[in-house]
Amino acid sequence: MGTVVSVAIAVAAGYLIFRIGIAMLRGMVRPMPEPPPAGELRKVKLRYRCPQCGMELRVTAAANEDPIPPRHCMDEMDLVATGED
Repeated sequence: MGTVVSVAIAVAAGYLIFRIGIAMLRGMVRPMPEPPPAGELRKVKLRYRCPQCGMELRVTAAANEDPIPPRHCMDEMDLVATGED
């Protein structure tokens, strides 16, 4: 009786591992999603610092991936960190 239960558990575990593997492979095959249409805001994660006064600003949405730096104290702010940092 113990052998039958062990075989049943092994078959069930093998089937579960197989299904998880197939799901992971299907996830890698899907194409990248299309970029949003022009004019829509995209999610970005950028931090800027004013070189004059030290004020920091975090940008979380922009019209494109590489927005122009904001201005503060009549000067462009320096890029401190991106989302990859």
